[in-house]
Amino acid sequence: MAPVKGRCYYENADWWRYVVKVPDPRIIVIRDVDDPSGAGALFGEAYARIGSALGCVACVTNGAVRDLPAIEALGFQLFAGGVSVSHAYAHVVEFGEPVEIGNLWISSGDLLHGDLHGVHLIPSAAAGELADPAEDVLREDRALAELTGRPDFSVDVLAALLEEGENQGLCD
Repeated sequence: MAPVKGRCYYENADWWRYVVKVPDPRIIVIRDVDDPSGAGALFGEAYARIGSALGCVACVTNGAVRDLPAIEALGFQLFAGGVSVSHAYAHVVEFGEPVEIGNLWISSGDLLHGDLHGVHLIPSAAAGELADPAEDVLREDRALAELTGRPDFSVDVLAALLEEGENQGLCD
């Protein structure tokens, strides 16, 4: 079926102009309004290439995505409800409005963090205060990994570390 406007499914200059107005790092958030979502994938290699060239680093959608090997090679991140072989009749209906993706309400300009486990929103007011606590968590994780890799690791060694940590405010 032909695109709603233009010659191809990614021809939507108004949407791309909107995307570049979002502060860096840009994350494209797409709510699939099909019922059920994921019948086809709006987001694939073409969108990832355009998005990447416009400073986008990821796409978050409740719908499907496609072209995973090509997108992975670009270093682009995807958080999606599924994978589809087809574009189906996908097109942009509107943009700039808050959307709900997996019980998370996302507005333009929100700060998101994601990894292979999912995506969550970081309150803007807290963003500047996260570096030190994040470094503490990483330091504790490295210490635990080092400890459990030791040949003399045991429950007693772990218990001693936990007791020592309790006295030093670790594991709070």
